[in-house]
Amino acid sequence: MDKMTFLAKALRNRPTDAEKLLWKYLRQKQMEGLKFRRQQPIDNYIVDFICLEKRIVIEVDGGQHAIRKEEDIVRDEYLRRQGFQVLRFWNNEVLQNIRGVLEVVRENCLSPAP
Repeated sequence: MDKMTFLAKALRNRPTDAEKLLWKYLRQKQMEGLKFRRQQPIDNYIVDFICLEKRIVIEVDGGQHAIRKEEDIVRDEYLRRQGFQVLRFWNNEVLQNIRGVLEVVRENCLSPAP
């Protein structure tokens, strides 16, 4: 098992509360019949959630991302160059407004691929 796969597996085994909540609604093709994966390696990155069919990446960010803003910009740009649309939500958005977050995800899933 390579390093990224090993790390992704470890992350799947200890999700944040926000990741657990969002996964509850994304798993088992509940979102418009689309398959989402969690903690998926893409080259040198691990994304929180991904729908390969629609090329959508969902990131759920904690407070550390306020400090690592530049790294996230570079990462998002890399993912966009690979053909992915990146949706970012703060933990508190997911925990306090899951319906709103799900609506944004649903809208992006239903819109034509970029």
